[in-house]
Amino acid sequence: MAKKQFKTESKKLLDMMINSIYTHKEIFLRELISNASDAIDKLYFKSLTDDSVTLSRDDYEIRITADKDSRILTVEDNGIGMTKDELENNLGTIAKSGSFDFKKDDSEKVDEIDVIGQFGVGFYSAFMVADNIKVETKAFGSDEAFIWESSGVDGYTVKPFEKDRAGTRIVLHIKEDTEDEKYSEFLEVYKIRSLIKKYSDYIHYPIRMLTESQKLKEGTESEYETVTEDETLNSMTPIWKKPQSEVSDEDYASYYKSKFSDYDAPLKVIRQKTEGSADYTALLFIPSHAPYDFYSREYEKGLQLYSSGVMIMEKCKDLLPDYFSFVKGLVDSSDLSLNISREMLQHDRQLKIIAKALEKKISSELKKMLKTDREKYEKFFDAFGTTLKWGIYSDFGMHKDSLQDLILFKSSFEQKYTTLEEYVSRMTESQSKIYYATGESIEKIALLPQVESVLARGYEVLYLTEDIDEFAVQILRSYQEKEFINVTAENLDLTTDEEKEKLKAANDENKELLEMMKESIGDSVNKVQFTVSLKNHAVCLSTEGALSVGMEKVLNSMPGAEDQHIKAQTVMEINLDHPIVSKLKELYASDQEKLKNYSKILYSQAQLVSGLTPQNPSEIADLICDLMV
Repeated sequence: MAKKQFKTESKKLLDMMINSIYTHKEIFLRELISNASDAIDKLYFKSLTDDSVTLSRDDYEIRITADKDSRILTVEDNGIGMTKDELENNLGTIAKSGSFDFKKDDSEKVDEIDVIGQFGVGFYSAFMVADNIKVETKAFGSDEAFIWESSGVDGYTVKPFEKDRAGTRIVLHIKEDTEDEKYSEFLEVYKIRSLIKKYSDYIHYPIRMLTESQKLKEGTESEYETVTEDETLNSMTPIWKKPQSEVSDEDYASYYKSKFSDYDAPLKVIRQKTEGSADYTALLFIPSHAPYDFYSREYEKGLQLYSSGVMIMEKCKDLLPDYFSFVKGLVDSSDLSLNISREMLQHDRQLKIIAKALEKKISSELKKMLKTDREKYEKFFDAFGTTLKWGIYSDFGMHKDSLQDLILFKSSFEQKYTTLEEYVSRMTESQSKIYYATGESIEKIALLPQVESVLARGYEVLYLTEDIDEFAVQILRSYQEKEFINVTAENLDLTTDEEKEKLKAANDENKELLEMMKESIGDSVNKVQFTVSLKNHAVCLSTEGALSVGMEKVLNSMPGAEDQHIKAQTVMEINLDHPIVSKLKELYASDQEKLKNYSKILYSQAQLVSGLTPQNPSEIADLICDLMV
């Protein structure tokens, strides 16, 4: 019989189908099993209105066989089968799909059926691993059977065939191994089993295969025998489709640990089923700890994406915003717009609707945890709080309103975590700003002169110990109309009118002294001035503008910042009520060289108090020794 040519345009198109559309060759088995499931679905659907279908739901199956010697892999179903015309139309025309037509024609009647294949290209993925494919099929209710055969782009033949029952058997002759590809692995039971578990575990018909295993011979203690068993390779019912009343916390924990390779149970399980503009079921997990690579470039976010129980993508990044990248889990939807390869997902309205709904659900569940189980939430925040703060800072603060009530900071109030809402609720009537200070640790922050001053006035201070903290706070700018302000900012105004007059007079009167001190220190400071905001400390550093000393330190420590020294506009402030002021005035009048040395020492002292390293520590050490002699 002469070969027939494919009805699509050219050999080049089929070559593209085989070699370009799919990322992984292993996908072929998922596609063939999904097609077999569709064929069974169609027959089952027919049985609902046609008594001539004598099979019960439990009779349907998909069967896999592998013959390593002959290099033959077979996928067989007892579904509806195909007529000769259907063979011609569905397999002779690339991208023609009987499943798609079935779903379209019976769209109002198939609520019970999940038809997976819709584009008719998946079948051709088998040519990635096979050099010859035979499709033996008999349509239900027909007396005729046919065999379709092809070796790829050269075309195909269709001939009559003897087959005793309805259904389809696809026979693949697996390619010979090459240096780059080990096709033989697709004939190994372990590989077939793993691919079915990965992609087709939740096909709702049993996928069976005869497998051999070694078992202890009955009546012996050490003698083993080879036993052949008919093994069901898939679990069929996904945990997310079972009624919640039938699934225990232990079941969820066991599923999570096995599927996402974690040794601990999840901190939180989130289950969501939505119908409407987008029908989907989501099963999400918040881990109890961060993965080892979570804060590295190697970490990949994303949820598993299923279509009617068939895994389409291992990690769909578009379903999670970056600030919720710690969430593990899956989404199963029967009406996603899949493109021809079913691996790649069209970025359509439905996907965006699902992603937005998931974002709201995760946020609401975290807020609920924060209110009802503070200890658990703080454990979560220790692991993933940095990600939420980055979420506030990223995208120019686009997400700050939805995240600001999820972040925590350590505080001078009992040295514990606090929310911004809790901070504001404790503010005194005279307090109009939210005060914060930055540093490497709470202990070091608490020693800052400005912190002591703010605390002495009865105000609470947030302790920002992470690099991202101040960046996030500056993006927020305010909370409940209360402005954030760094206690080391020059515009920290805690003085009375009387103190302001006293300061102005002192700065004006000692203008030349302060300018000489500034010149002796150099460009490291913008100016030197007196202050009355310090208690017992002699000196401190404050900053002008948005860039603080803490932010300067963070920015200069980043990769690539070596050649562009970023500098805050620093001000050295001297405690007007400290005895050092009298000494400075005396030196200005009698020994200005020594005054310059005092200025450098005071500046180094201010740097150390602020958590900075003096630029020339050896020079400062020598100056101190000179004063001591």
